[in-house]
Amino acid sequence: MARSVPRPDAVLVQAVIAGALSFAHLHDIAAAAGQDGWKAWAYPVSVDLLLVAAWRRLRILRADGGPTRAAWTWFAVALAASLGANVATAGLLDLNNVPAWLRILVAGWPALAFLGGTLLVHTPTHRGQKGASAPVAEPAADVALTREAPPAVPAPEPEPEPVAALPPAAPVPTALLAHARKVADAHRTATGAPIDPDILRARLGVPGPMADALALQLTGKD
Repeated sequence: MARSVPRPDAVLVQAVIAGALSFAHLHDIAAAAGQDGWKAWAYPVSVDLLLVAAWRRLRILRADGGPTRAAWTWFAVALAASLGANVATAGLLDLNNVPAWLRILVAGWPALAFLGGTLLVHTPTHRGQKGASAPVAEPAADVALTREAPPAVPAPEPEPEPVAALPPAAPVPTALLAHARKVADAHRTATGAPIDPDILRARLGVPGPMADALALQLTGKD
């Protein structure tokens, strides 16, 4: 059975080639500035890691709606270091006699990269989560309705006359009936007496006939 040979991704191959060239240029600049041995190889790793970390933090902050100025700043710093090394090795700089300012920049890069990485790690990303948790305050409306103080005088027993005058098959939405049952239960818990149509109408904001029909069905359930 013939096996299909996976085709190389052109974008991935291009990224590997570009990364290898940039890595070599940064190594050459670090070595020319007096950072020999393993230190010259650590510089390109530090620059590329800061570049990737800044870009990743930038995407997270964008998704969470947080401030992205710090992430953009460190991304620009790492990009400038990488591009500067690539341009400097194009024959514009004598690697056998590098200027003093370049030696200072290369020697100070570790502290700058450490500072940037630390600030990126500690950048807050919880603003979007706070915004997502805002709807949790919705149950407070029910608590407020439950805590509304009923009249001090005990409510009279519901009169059967208005309820009896309603048609027996008055249509009542199921969701409205469920909400009315919660209001009636809360009223019974607070006062010890069943709710009457007038209080039910005032609490739900429905017309009188609908409140009577709801009271009739609640009385039938009891």
